[in-house]
Amino acid sequence: MELRRVVVTGLGALTPIGNDVETYWQNLLAGKSGAARITRFDPEKFKTQFACELKDFNVNDFIDRKEARRMDRFTQYALVTADQAVKDGGLEGLDLDPDRVGVIWGSGIGGLDTFLEECLNFAKGDGTPRFSPFFIPKMIADLAPGHISIKYGFRGPNYSTVSACASSTNSLIDAFNFIRLGKVDVCLAGGSEAAVNEAGMGGFNAMHALSTRNDSPETASRPFDKDRDGFVLGEGAGCIILEDYEHAKARGAKIYAELIGSGISADAHHITAPHPEGLGAKGVMQQVLNESGVKPADVDYINVHGTSTPLGDVAELKAIKEVFGEDAYRLNISSTKSMTGHLLGAAGAVEAIAAILAIQNDIIPPTINHFTDDPEIDPKLNLTFDKAQKREVRVAISNTFGFGGHNASVMFRKLS
Repeated sequence: MELRRVVVTGLGALTPIGNDVETYWQNLLAGKSGAARITRFDPEKFKTQFACELKDFNVNDFIDRKEARRMDRFTQYALVTADQAVKDGGLEGLDLDPDRVGVIWGSGIGGLDTFLEECLNFAKGDGTPRFSPFFIPKMIADLAPGHISIKYGFRGPNYSTVSACASSTNSLIDAFNFIRLGKVDVCLAGGSEAAVNEAGMGGFNAMHALSTRNDSPETASRPFDKDRDGFVLGEGAGCIILEDYEHAKARGAKIYAELIGSGISADAHHITAPHPEGLGAKGVMQQVLNESGVKPADVDYINVHGTSTPLGDVAELKAIKEVFGEDAYRLNISSTKSMTGHLLGAAGAVEAIAAILAIQNDIIPPTINHFTDDPEIDPKLNLTFDKAQKREVRVAISNTFGFGGHNASVMFRKLS
């Protein structure tokens, strides 16, 4: 069976540094941090009092107020970015076969806002169960792709992928496979997360996962820096339209890049810590090389998971050196989480967009907030510190790793 080629024909992004793709991209290149003191609730009693929240975003500018109240924020974010991608991809008003258009959407946590609100309301009462009829439909992760399909009438594969911080990369991989196997022509893939609330911050604080640099939030996410002390929680969404190449060509679609490889693995090591030698990370990068047929010397950029945690950053770079050998020193490597924070289940899609735009524009977004070299990190690696770097980008990889030992990686190539 001949596998079909899969291309990217539409993008949508809602991030702490931009509420659309162009603004997000320009702020990445400018090295802008999205971290600031939390505004959604009073964080005074929390160990970490800052996060990467969305800025100047009003859902009622995009979704009817009554409808928005029936959705958790993670679903609202999904609909907004899907709408951006549908418009960008020229799908509006197009005569598509709805049975051959899918929506696969990732979220690591789903409706945490809704769960927290309903439980607090119950706890404040007299024990009588008074729950909203929308409690469950707002909370469960698969309602994001469900709402998207209902809005556009897409009747192809429709479900949610849940693998912690690898969730939306897994959605891309599933969509990739559906298209290249000929089961669908078009698939909206991505992820959304809205975990910046008391439960989200308190839970991650209890795990000692978050930076506590309250005196300087904008410099708190510092991947690969000697003094990194944890990640910065972010929120938002990313949507990528994947499409059969021949289908896209026939309709004259704009094509950003081609998706040519994927990898999925498990560390089988620990529920939250990465394998110290990066074995799972090594496995997924080797898989994308094997599946795509691309040689290590032909990869130009890796958008790494790079969360700014003491263990994770070192393990991922060890894996890159294992897989790429001497070619690791020719690569550009960067962590855009230094600017966006960690969007959890949405991270994979948002960071894949950065990799796609690096290919399209031949420029690498930086890793900001580097102050002190870490002696455990090879100084010869080009971690694209502090400033964007221009170079030809033919092939780029995006890595994501999640709690539970979930690893996922995708590879994009400039269309030839």
